[in-house]
Amino acid sequence: MIRDKRAAIWVPVWVALSMCAPAFAQFPVLERIVETGKLRIGMSGDQAPFNAISKEGELIGFEVDLAEMVAETLGVEVVFVKKPFPELLPALRSHEIDIVMSGMSITAERSLEAVFIGPYMMSGKSILTNSATLASAMRADEINRPNLKFAALRNSTSQTFVEKRLSNAELVTTENYDDAIQMVIRDEVDALVADLPACVVAKHRFPNDGLETLMAPLTVEPIGIAVLASELPLQSLLRNYVKAYEDQGFLELLQVQWLESGDWISRLP
Repeated sequence: MIRDKRAAIWVPVWVALSMCAPAFAQFPVLERIVETGKLRIGMSGDQAPFNAISKEGELIGFEVDLAEMVAETLGVEVVFVKKPFPELLPALRSHEIDIVMSGMSITAERSLEAVFIGPYMMSGKSILTNSATLASAMRADEINRPNLKFAALRNSTSQTFVEKRLSNAELVTTENYDDAIQMVIRDEVDALVADLPACVVAKHRFPNDGLETLMAPLTVEPIGIAVLASELPLQSLLRNYVKAYEDQGFLELLQVQWLESGDWISRLP
């Protein structure tokens, strides 16, 4: 159904640019995409439901489907480049990847490094814990205590949240969600601070480990596509595509599939 609907807006990008190629030579990322017919998308591969590796070793998730939709609309092949979350923006700056789609919140600090297209999803900070008391918290100040230890993904907004809003607690940073989840299960930390969708998925993924999360997020965070600030035509293309996907209901369909339905969780290791 999604594929049938999106076919109506598919236009190969090189058709739109073929009449004005010299003008676009100053935009090397878009020029490379057009010349090679490939769009390199960076994501961590361990941020379900945004993106994750299935039992079969296949990338799945909300952003994987969205990325394939973007590539199809551009008329190019999608190439997923899996990197730890802290390395994604540096890889964008060094031209190892063309864009980032990896549950990346749009912040003022990150906007100094890249332009963000979207948001294509709204999220917010929560905690994953095996403590019913912590899981009942309604505000950050209720869990801002010196006897608590929180894990957070390095160079993420979750790390910033702990440093600024939970400054009395101890912070432990990790390179990926899986390591942090295991730290919670083994009682090495009191909780993992992460996006609410990721906490909900982890709770269902490990149903026998007593994991809990908050009823409502502690913050509101928009999630978007990171693009180099110099790539103005690519930004315009992606902005128009995301707007079209939203208007035609594609984003809502993806949210139902990946955020409201848990059928796909059985595909995770």
